[in-house]
Amino acid sequence: MNGSWPAEPADGDVRLRPIRMRDQRVWREVNRRNRDWLRPWEATMPPAPPGHLVQRPTYRQMVRHLRAEAHAGRMLPFVVEYRGQLVGQLTVAGITWGSMCSGHVGYWVDQAVAGRGVMPTAVALAVDHCFREVGLHRVEVCIRPENKPSRRVVEKLGFREEGLRPRYLHIDGAWRDHLVFALTSDEVPEGLLARWNALRAGSTPRIK
Repeated sequence: MNGSWPAEPADGDVRLRPIRMRDQRVWREVNRRNRDWLRPWEATMPPAPPGHLVQRPTYRQMVRHLRAEAHAGRMLPFVVEYRGQLVGQLTVAGITWGSMCSGHVGYWVDQAVAGRGVMPTAVALAVDHCFREVGLHRVEVCIRPENKPSRRVVEKLGFREEGLRPRYLHIDGAWRDHLVFALTSDEVPEGLLARWNALRAGSTPRIK
């Protein structure tokens, strides 16, 4: 991706950086504390076809896969830090080039810091990096209709709602409907982070 990875975009107390093997202990602890908070929105494995065994990857297997995908230019696997502490994960996946130049964002955050603007800032940082450094044209986020906290993130940032994808992903043990939210680079010429910070400050960002 022409030097766009690895990357560590940051704004104030929020920083994105590549996930690392040595994050395992903290990553597991944050996940353990947030088990009930995250379970309804987590991807799960559908039943395997006859004769096939499907197992959830270990942490180390997950990180190796994410690194390989990042090296191949198909993914940006970040962790989210708030005031120097790991509080979540954000991954830009499904990066496609050619006539599409698109990717999709998935994320989760520690309930202890929810409502502080951490995840809207993290998503804005990731989207700006995708548009300005990676060279993507479109970024989308797919969210279960029932996931109100995640929907608030994209609504605050001004993502367009494009419609419903029925039974789109296997989440919490079943195929679930998802709403699609999207942005293209020409919709945020001032940058998504500038839009978000201006909104929080109660002003209108100046378009350059």
